[in-house]
Formats: sequence, C-alpha cells, structure tokens
Amino acid sequence: MWPRINGLRTLDLGTVGELRAWLNSLVLSGAKTATAGVLEGDYRAEGEEPEVPGERLVLIDSDEAGIAEVEVTSVDIVPFASVTWEFAQAEGEGYTSLAHWRDVHLEYWKSVGQAVEDTTDIVCVHFRLVGTMSQN
Repeated sequence: MWPRINGLRTLDLGTVGELRAWLNSLVLSGAKTATAGVLEGDYRAEGEEPEVPGERLVLIDSDEAGIAEVEVTSVDIVPFASVTWEFAQAEGEGYTSLAHWRDVHLEYWKSVGQAVEDTTDIVCVHFRLVGTMSQN
C-alpha cells in the first residue's frame, strides 16, 4: 500500500533524489499536470486502485514529506501504444514527440524493474495543483 498523509494517498513522482525534485518542481510551477503509471506494477502490485476524479493526493518529496496537494481531474487506463501526444505534453517534461515520451518512459520503467510492452495498461492521471504545504 502507498503511504497516507492526513488520510490522503501520496503521489511520489519518479525515483528518490534529483529526478523527484525536478518532477516536483514542475508540478509546483504548473508545468506538470499529468503522470503515468503501470497498472500492474505501480497499482496492483501495491494493492492500490487507480485514482479517481476528485480524489486529492499529497505530493511527497524524497524524504516522504508532503509538499503539496493535488486534485485528480481525470484518469484513463490505456495500452502503452495508445497514450496520446496531448497526455505526453501534459506531463510537462519537455518531450519533443510521442516517440520521445515512449522512449523515456520505457527506459525509466525498465530501470525500476517493470517490463512494459505496447499492450501494457498505463494509468494516465491528470491533476491540478490545489496548494502547497508548509515545511517545518
């Protein structure tokens, strides 16, 4: 199961360290309004269901501290080969094409031990930043 903060599921983008800090900065700036996960590896393996529209999540940093709250605006589960360019752009990570998005994601998922093929179900989550959390 994913950690909870104040009863809300957490959203941990990328891997701990520089990647997570960069992705979080994109969310905080408003550039990143979407993220993708592997249905089997990121959800079912953790005993979690995909997010639902209206659900609020706590964005966490590399120390698992909450830094912001986001609200899910839409969720689509599609085969990897069917992820759209519009979704890739909403991830806000500077992809130059859908092929570039695919290559980066395949490499990332491979690096964390997840095999992804064209038919692998991907959870495409759109969200909006609700607000930031004070850091002690």
